[in-house]
Amino acid sequence: MIELKSLADIAALREAGRVVAQALDAVRGVADVGVTLLELDTVATQVIQGAGAVPAFRGYRPHFASSPFPGSICTSVNDVVVHGIPDRTVLRAGDLLSIDCGAVLAGWVGDAAFSMVVGTPAAADLALIDDTRAALQAGIAAARPGQRLGDIGAAIGAIGRSGGRGIPQGWGGHGVGRFMHEDPSVPNEGRPGRGLRLRAGMVLAIEPMFMAGGRDESRVAEDGWSVLTIDGSRAAHEEHTIAITDEGPVVLTLP
Repeated sequence: MIELKSLADIAALREAGRVVAQALDAVRGVADVGVTLLELDTVATQVIQGAGAVPAFRGYRPHFASSPFPGSICTSVNDVVVHGIPDRTVLRAGDLLSIDCGAVLAGWVGDAAFSMVVGTPAAADLALIDDTRAALQAGIAAARPGQRLGDIGAAIGAIGRSGGRGIPQGWGGHGVGRFMHEDPSVPNEGRPGRGLRLRAGMVLAIEPMFMAGGRDESRVAEDGWSVLTIDGSRAAHEEHTIAITDEGPVVLTLP
């Protein structure tokens, strides 16, 4: 069931989104060569808790997971598409790092992600991140009342396919509200004019994930969480939580 949010609900979701944005900015500021993924997780946790919020990911166990998630953020490096577990892995020069963060504030959820390169970036990695970020913006622009879910997926997928990117099947965006994953599922590929009609009051996490190798297959690692590219190629992930309003989409996960 899809719950349409009131203006007051959206304002509360905006505050949760602000906490997420602050945590992501803090992580971006310390992510560097020699820093561990656990150290990044600690930084995010401190920001979230310091704002009076709770990490949405820690202890979360969706249907596909074999165990609760142990961290406050997902730390996905190089060939990890999403859901990488923060551990003692040390970042190296040239690593492509994706950070996904969720926070619960006063019962409302914010969810966002970004990708970056640690140290001197390779041109191919920057192009992959640029395509993923452009696809996020295109998906957001398509999220207007009267449009359909397929329009969001088509906008995202068109950029991925034009760049020769793989789009992992079975993974995408979702509704956001009192719970981190609500209806509807938001695809990263679709047909224009098809699917659920979008209405003002919907709040969605739009999150394109692209894989450099061009293949759409992925696999889950032995840890039960990390989603890996099937060919070892690199991946990028960008995400914002947005509200659909009569005036158009409003991004809720900005500082």
